[in-house]
Amino acid sequence: MKEVCVVLPALNEEHTVGLVIDEIPAGEIEKRGYKTYVMVVDNGSTDGTGRIAREKGAEVIEVEQRGKGIALRTAIKALRGDYVFMLDADYTYPATHIVEMLELLEGGGDVVIGSRLKGRMMKGSMSMFNRVGNYLLALMANILYGTRISDPYSGCWGFRRDVLDKLKLDANGFDIEANMLTEVARNGYQIAEIPIQYRRRTTPPKLNSVRDGFKIGKTLVRNRFR
Repeated sequence: MKEVCVVLPALNEEHTVGLVIDEIPAGEIEKRGYKTYVMVVDNGSTDGTGRIAREKGAEVIEVEQRGKGIALRTAIKALRGDYVFMLDADYTYPATHIVEMLELLEGGGDVVIGSRLKGRMMKGSMSMFNRVGNYLLALMANILYGTRISDPYSGCWGFRRDVLDKLKLDANGFDIEANMLTEVARNGYQIAEIPIQYRRRTTPPKLNSVRDGFKIGKTLVRNRFR
């Protein structure tokens, strides 16, 4: 049976990682002919994230060095499956959208992004400052790479496995989405978007809007002209 892999990078997400795993629509995915397996990359957590993920049946990879990019790059080296989906483990992105994303990839798509800005954002899920910053960084990416993406820094991505294997990723932190976008665009792969719901985060954020926004912009420019 073919496989779908769901990768969850997680740092101190004991309150939400179990909710995300429970929400993954494994039954619907199985009806489409795939076995689902979940890989949680425990990115140096000091709480019960890894324990809870294992109790929920997920494969857990321990990574001592922190950084979302490090976590995802570690997962890519270890994963298996025909299609790969990456979700944040903070329960802000509904895992139910995976089925719709899978349909697009099965239809010949290369990459699918879940767009918060085209979908419905719950009250308090994103500040106006962050929304404007996302818009400006998306505009920057679209100008530099000729894409037409509304939310390239979403934490909800889907890939055909053969596409993901060809991306040369080197980002360590929250600039990993920018790194993925630039590699996808540079290789000429097609990017689709679907509107998704975006929930309010119930635990303290780990992203620093100014510092990480600067890193994202730097990654976009560096990768365009290197």
